[in-house]
Amino acid sequence: MNMPALQPGALDGLRVIEMGQLIAGPFVGKTLGDFGADVIKIEPPGTGDPLRNWRLLQDGTSVWWQVQSRNKRSLALDLRSGEGQAIARRLIAHADVLIENFRPGTLEGWGMDYETLSRDNPGLIMLRISGYGQTGPYRDLPGFGAIGEAMGGLRHLTGEPGRVPVRCGISIGDTLAALHGTIGVLTALHHRNAHGGRGQVIDVALTEAVFNVMESLVPEYSAFGAVREPAGSALPGIAPSNAYRCRDGVVLIAGNGDSIFRRLMRVIGREDLGEDPALASNSGRVSRVHELDAAIEAWTCSRDVTEVLQALGEARVPAGRVYTARNIVEDPHYRAREMILTQTTRDGHRLEVPGVVPKLMGTPGRVRSAAPRLGEDTDQVLADLGLDAATIAGLRESRVVA
Repeated sequence: MNMPALQPGALDGLRVIEMGQLIAGPFVGKTLGDFGADVIKIEPPGTGDPLRNWRLLQDGTSVWWQVQSRNKRSLALDLRSGEGQAIARRLIAHADVLIENFRPGTLEGWGMDYETLSRDNPGLIMLRISGYGQTGPYRDLPGFGAIGEAMGGLRHLTGEPGRVPVRCGISIGDTLAALHGTIGVLTALHHRNAHGGRGQVIDVALTEAVFNVMESLVPEYSAFGAVREPAGSALPGIAPSNAYRCRDGVVLIAGNGDSIFRRLMRVIGREDLGEDPALASNSGRVSRVHELDAAIEAWTCSRDVTEVLQALGEARVPAGRVYTARNIVEDPHYRAREMILTQTTRDGHRLEVPGVVPKLMGTPGRVRSAAPRLGEDTDQVLADLGLDAATIAGLRESRVVA
């Protein structure tokens, strides 16, 4: 397999049990695994994680799965059976972290509430990701990332004024919840290791993860009764910062710093605006944002994207092309930063995938292994628990494992 050489990672020696499926919980497992954690993914026998079959498939397996489940081991285990639950509890007893994103109450119904699990493993850190959190009046309602985006305030702002809100094109609610969950896990690990050795529960709600990145939304409403509204591609209250049409595409230009604004105006031949005292600060520019946007687009629309970017780059004005997947893959900067990696799947396909973020200089993340086939590691994981071959065969015959 075409993988980077093995080396100890920052999280080498950390044992993680991943019970989640689809996006939010597994993205946490992926992130921890990229930095060296031993992630054992528990999947239902027969079907596995539904993500295996989402979007575009190659030889029957989603290419998304190849990214989301790299650096993991697959244990096909029926958690709805008593025997399967007993095996899961034994695994968790020797783990540092348990990740789950079931509906609240599911683990409790399986006898795997935190109080019970922590009796055998006081240092256990349990990450729980759900639509609305483990408490509150909405606790038992089903919640997907899209609903978290809506109720967290994001969807209201995505789109053009007066039109139906649109999604941003990816499952950003799930990913934001995963990133908050990862922060919670690492924070809890530090607390456990530095302050007494006990674990804790981390409760992440999809709605709250989205809400946490909504900037000054609530303070503006609290102080002024102001409700921020959708503004298309513009950045409300900050000017000029927008998308501008060119002859062959669109560029994003952020000319909202005071000195940057003056350089931008020089580039587009509007020194009169750049030297206007009324436009010297952001508040003045905001009051005349439509005039400024019109002046900028009058310059961009008669030029190609490449010409615009070259002129703005030389003037040190932040600007960028609106990239597609093709643009990203062909960009030399992405390549130089190792943000496009080539990994070989279990079926032998060479696949270009996103690199590891963030970049640690001393203990960088690595793709150590490709995403596993369903149950590929079942025998080894159970043998490590002390089960002999006959016992494992019996569990497989009764379909507790696969």
